[in-house]
Amino acid sequence: MPLKHRRRSAARSSPFDLNTYLADCTAAVNRALDRFLPGERTKPATIHRAMRYSLFAGGKRLRPALCLAAAEACGGRRAEALPHACAVECIHTYSLIHDDLPAMDNDDFRRGKPTNHKVFGEGIAVLAGDALLTQAFEIAVQCRATPRYPHQAIVLELARASGSLQLIAGQVADLEGEGKKTSAAQLRYIHERKTSALLGCSARLGGMSANCSPAQLAALTAFGYRVGLAFQIIDDILDVTQTSEQLGKTAGKDTAAQKATYPSIVGLEQSRAIARQLTSRAFAALKIFRGRATALDALAKFLLERDR
Repeated sequence: MPLKHRRRSAARSSPFDLNTYLADCTAAVNRALDRFLPGERTKPATIHRAMRYSLFAGGKRLRPALCLAAAEACGGRRAEALPHACAVECIHTYSLIHDDLPAMDNDDFRRGKPTNHKVFGEGIAVLAGDALLTQAFEIAVQCRATPRYPHQAIVLELARASGSLQLIAGQVADLEGEGKKTSAAQLRYIHERKTSALLGCSARLGGMSANCSPAQLAALTAFGYRVGLAFQIIDDILDVTQTSEQLGKTAGKDTAAQKATYPSIVGLEQSRAIARQLTSRAFAALKIFRGRATALDALAKFLLERDR
């Protein structure tokens, strides 16, 4: 066999390295975010330091990675999907800053570091979250429009996922459900909106950046929804099985706040079974990509098996 052909065969047969992939995605997204955001010395410096403090606090960048992987599955280029990925990460980080506030979950740690309001005060933390939400849309409109998905479609996608019917709806239902008896259906409603909405948006935006077909967009929608719900169920499990040091945030806070979780309603083993079932159905949604969704497949498996 010619040497050139052997090299190609070896490249095709080499296993997918998710850790390397995630590291590459994180580095690319961090460089792009650094370009998109005002510098920390830009007036007013306090707000830009606060925005960057939480945005670059060492998150796993899973939503941007899903966005970039979805673009690649649809034959797109990572560079074209980066604005979409960065916009989603800004919205996610804004939601975490607000989620940690004393008026909400009142958490002292996030990603192993003091939360934004602990460092900058509650007022600046609120404003930092507001600024990141706004920044997301400024970043999004800098993307390259495609024939099927003009800028209007991209902005609408972000707005719907982060608005009062999805991300905000989930947070409202979560707050109003504290200390009350919650059914499995009500908890699913919360998780679908607090978590699935933005994860699904990430996958959809990746496809849209690659001018994906309607069938591909439907597959990414189904994949993102199922992975997002499984992700939050695993989060519920980890909250009661891991330590604060392992999680990088306060463990057991859902129980302390009398919040409903999957383990508290259906038990640990049934929660794990539901997460596995959702992940299996997420894999099934990727069949349309005929082997081009290796990164999405690996990400879904990683989210199911993660320990923090």
